[in-house]
Amino acid sequence: MNFKIISVASLLVTMLFAATVFAAAPIRIGALFAVTGPAAFLGEPERNSAKMVIDEINKAGGVKGRKLELIAYDTTGDATKAVQLATKLIKDDKVVAIIGPSTTGETMAVIPVAEKEQVPLISCSAGSKITDPVKKWVFKTAQNDALAVGKIYEYLQKTKQTTVSILTVSDGFGASGREQLKIQAAKYGITVVSDDTYGPKDTDMTAQLTKIRGTHSQAIICWGTNPGPAVIAKNARQLGIKTPLFMSHGVSSKKFIELAGEAAEGIKLPSGKVVVADQLASTDKQKKSLMAFVKDYQIHYKAEGDHFGGHAWDAVMLIKNAVESGADAATAIRDQLEKTKSFAGIGGSFNYSPQDHAGLGKDAFVLVEVKNKDWAIVK
Repeated sequence: MNFKIISVASLLVTMLFAATVFAAAPIRIGALFAVTGPAAFLGEPERNSAKMVIDEINKAGGVKGRKLELIAYDTTGDATKAVQLATKLIKDDKVVAIIGPSTTGETMAVIPVAEKEQVPLISCSAGSKITDPVKKWVFKTAQNDALAVGKIYEYLQKTKQTTVSILTVSDGFGASGREQLKIQAAKYGITVVSDDTYGPKDTDMTAQLTKIRGTHSQAIICWGTNPGPAVIAKNARQLGIKTPLFMSHGVSSKKFIELAGEAAEGIKLPSGKVVVADQLASTDKQKKSLMAFVKDYQIHYKAEGDHFGGHAWDAVMLIKNAVESGADAATAIRDQLEKTKSFAGIGGSFNYSPQDHAGLGKDAFVLVEVKNKDWAIVK
């Protein structure tokens, strides 16, 4: 009789515990994406990917019995707005971490907020200055522009092209790329013979390209995000410039090919592997997760999963991994993120440490080119 009473009591305790776990408050994750505005080609796939992976995590039962709740705001690419929304996420929405913003300029503006309020920020932007020097509460998933520059310069060195002209956009991303292009040139035996800029809203760069044409550069490197680089590609074609044209990873999506049209053909750039996932060797450690991401995105949004959406996918999964390790508050999540080792994400294999909050190496990039209106790996 006593045994039965004990058994019933144990069952009731188990049921009560299960109900408590089921009713546990969700873990709130904030997100700042440029879903509309000039940087929408970055923010829209980022928002879509974050929502997609969080929905799938929740359908599978959440993380340690708790659901993830995504609270995402559209910054429109505006740094002032991003700061306001970051404050709202922390003060009003009580998030334990923030994913984004989409652009380097916005991220640099938001960093002081994350540092002051001690909430981990996982940026989806590429600028090296985001994590160099290391900031305690700031991480990133986008590949560094320092690595991207190195990928281009390695190719130029291999093909014995030693003089380049650079044309960079006058914003945070462009300034960071321009700095790396100049700093790394000597290391690869390259001379920058022309250094010019263009505005984020400029619609004609023929003046800069005409100047470059007079330098007899062996290569032209453009550093920016759409739509500017597509305009430059078209202008170069209109001027009859035959000099090889390289772009940054800031245009690594089909959107660039659509915007540049026929002028995109032959252009080379460093990219995350996701845009050429099906071309990777079967031995590539990322291929399985990359192909799954591409397929999943296609099913959900009837479009190709790209380099940019992958940044948000990685950020969500990094937070999920931290929560699985027992972290459910801002400080604990930050500490677990810093311990991340060999996480095979969309952007590459992440290895964070107290000295490295970027976490990626040279193998995160492949050099690709536009062939027949699609991406192909440069052999």
